[in-house]
Amino acid sequence: MSRHTHPDAHPDDPHFIARSAWLRAAVLGANDGIVSVASLLAGVAASGAAHESVMLAGLAGLSAGALSMAAGEYVSVSSQADIERADILRETEALSNNPHVELEELAGIYEQRGLSPDTALTVARELTEHDALAAHIRDELGLSDAHDGANPVQAAVTSALTFSAAGAVPLAGAALSGGSDTIMLVWIATLLALALLGAVGARAGGAPIGKAVLRVLFWGSFAMAVTAGIGRVFGVAMG
Repeated sequence: MSRHTHPDAHPDDPHFIARSAWLRAAVLGANDGIVSVASLLAGVAASGAAHESVMLAGLAGLSAGALSMAAGEYVSVSSQADIERADILRETEALSNNPHVELEELAGIYEQRGLSPDTALTVARELTEHDALAAHIRDELGLSDAHDGANPVQAAVTSALTFSAAGAVPLAGAALSGGSDTIMLVWIATLLALALLGAVGARAGGAPIGKAVLRVLFWGSFAMAVTAGIGRVFGVAMG
């Protein structure tokens, strides 16, 4: 059987939505690693704790955060996959038990998208004859090849690795301080890492770089400022 080739207006420039599954997990893990570890370091350092205590808190936050991100991603993606599989199973049973009803349902979907009733029914029949389940999965459930159908293990590992790698940046800044100017070096390392993350994430997703960089810089600075303020208040109160 010969296979038809379909034209592509931009064969060398694919849609960025295909990258959304792994890109979301990677950016989320890296951003959380930078911001949470940096904020923890800033808060503990602002409290007046010894440099060793600051580093210990940072290491604990890095390890706990990476494991938490991995567990959270695994549970989240697994739950989503369970829901999708359940819906697909229901569609399979409905197609077996009530094919005519499912055909009318599919035609109704195409009518709502702008096709005339006759055309919608014709399209629904042809797609049903070709692959009924695929048609319902795509057009009724809204799932497709570009859908965020990430693998739970892949998402967990990606989040844990990116969290650890990114969180190590502010931790390295604290280590280089040697106890003096810890907050300043952590802040500088954090802003540089966030700017790079925003630029890389925007570039990979085809989004405007400037807006992405400003967004991560603002919220990262805000989180650090709040936790540093809390650390200073409790440090003075307990001192």
